[in-house]
Amino acid sequence: MSRLTEALAHINPGDIDDWSAIDALLTSLQRLPSPTQPDWESFRSRAASGIAFLTFDFGIDGVSIEISKYAKALEGLYPDQADSLIHVIGGDFYPQADSVLQPHWTRFRIAGINGWSKWDNGQWFSHLYYEDMPAGSPRSRELAQEMLKQALHIAGELGAYIEANDIALLIPVNIHSNPGNLALALASVMVTEILDLIVINSNHDFYWEGGKPASERTPDEAPGVRDHFFRNVDNAPFFNLLQRLYPWRSPHWLQVNINRLQSNRLMSSFGFAPADVHELSTSISDRFLEPYTRDDVRHARLRMAHILSDGKGVLRTTALASHLRDLTTWMQDQRPCVLGIEDGLQVDPTSTQLLYLLQPTRVIARKRIEKDVHLIHALLEHAPFKTAFEENDALQLVLHITGPTPIEHQADLETVLHAYRDMLESLPRTTAERVMIAFSVGNEYHPSFKQKGFEPLSIESIYRMASAVVFPSQTEGRGLPIVEASASRVPLICSRYEPGEVFAGVVGEGLPDEQQIQYTLFPEGDFSKAFLDEVSQLLLKPENAQEQLDHNFQAVRLRYRTQAMSQAFEDLLRSLWKKAGT
Repeated sequence: MSRLTEALAHINPGDIDDWSAIDALLTSLQRLPSPTQPDWESFRSRAASGIAFLTFDFGIDGVSIEISKYAKALEGLYPDQADSLIHVIGGDFYPQADSVLQPHWTRFRIAGINGWSKWDNGQWFSHLYYEDMPAGSPRSRELAQEMLKQALHIAGELGAYIEANDIALLIPVNIHSNPGNLALALASVMVTEILDLIVINSNHDFYWEGGKPASERTPDEAPGVRDHFFRNVDNAPFFNLLQRLYPWRSPHWLQVNINRLQSNRLMSSFGFAPADVHELSTSISDRFLEPYTRDDVRHARLRMAHILSDGKGVLRTTALASHLRDLTTWMQDQRPCVLGIEDGLQVDPTSTQLLYLLQPTRVIARKRIEKDVHLIHALLEHAPFKTAFEENDALQLVLHITGPTPIEHQADLETVLHAYRDMLESLPRTTAERVMIAFSVGNEYHPSFKQKGFEPLSIESIYRMASAVVFPSQTEGRGLPIVEASASRVPLICSRYEPGEVFAGVVGEGLPDEQQIQYTLFPEGDFSKAFLDEVSQLLLKPENAQEQLDHNFQAVRLRYRTQAMSQAFEDLLRSLWKKAGT
């Protein structure tokens, strides 16, 4: 009998019928600091036996992309073990994950560990965070028992895989910061404590970012997007456990956040010691830094056209009105498409007369993609741009949104599409026919590529398609498109999102000039004439921006190369080594 199986066998769910009892169980499992500390080389080598990333699901989202970068950086630390080092564990692996995860990384799916609405169709998430659960009530006890039952099942599967593959280092990503699946968080703690794993706990966003109890809001303060996590804050046993799990504190765990604000909050509000808390920046692949030509741009657009047209290579539109009528059906499979004012309008993706605005994100409310449409509308009513567009009837403009729409965010997609509809209805027909909106929903490959001898698109190639990157986000934990657009020498139009300190850190405010990213600021209010003049110049006379683009490229090269992330992981492992022996 394995150590995990033996430990789990001693847990009788029937004896644990409330949240306090679960809390006590976790305390009984928690390890003490190691009595003897291995030497550094032995500790470092132990991690090389196997490293596993654990998250809710893998697709084309930002978390999956960052995990891919982390894994590549760790392979750089252990080149001799690179072929068998990395394991990725999730509740689902969507087809788009194939463009993010390397083929030689071992995948393991555990049913029931996806999060939010994908956790058992969202029923447990709803029960915990959207319905009342008074302390000591039958409902509270029932849910506590259910969470423990699920956690024991997940722990059995997760732990067995870890034991079978000799995994020494576990890297949960968002599992212990954003409570998408409480049972998974419980299981993760059980497994890591029982099996003496070392843990780099990666936190991209926390439940308290954009959320607080209603009692702490001022009368004129708008609700936060994560207020639901505080629905049952008055159920002290439940909420105390939630705070303990998010994130878990252990001598063998290191908290690694994506910005300094998060670290400061863990230390000031939750009592984490400075040695327990670190930040990890992002990186860009070396391919971002490779030179490319106009032919490379045309080829990238041509390959994307095959994705958007189901292999035909020439883009033809679907009428927006019919797409809106069928939107609920489309949400189920989310096939790539290009929308226009009517069916069958044609777009040549390789044309030099095509203005290509790229929004490299998913469709969710905080990305404020409707502001892209408002910008296009304003440009088409701004004299310099309007005149150029009307006088050159070969000019076309496409707004391309690369990511999918999570099923729970259909209303956010409707906001974008309604803004597009309103714009089309207000424009002259001859202008409206030349403004399209495209959705590739995370796809970077189409079966026609094999027949045509095309390589799959990469994230680097997708950025190169752009005349400009638009990024009007309201809030971001980091803001990766700013870095990637700069590395691609593509003009950047972005908002100064919240938290302001995070934005400042990404663009390098306070650093030497050569390390600062320059950008065109997406205004919060009306678009000024100066702003529209600047954007018109970027799109119609891109050669005038070349000096700024070269500057941004050099700034990113200095700050965000992959080698820097490999060194960062080396430093994190050394911090874990020191921490585990104290």
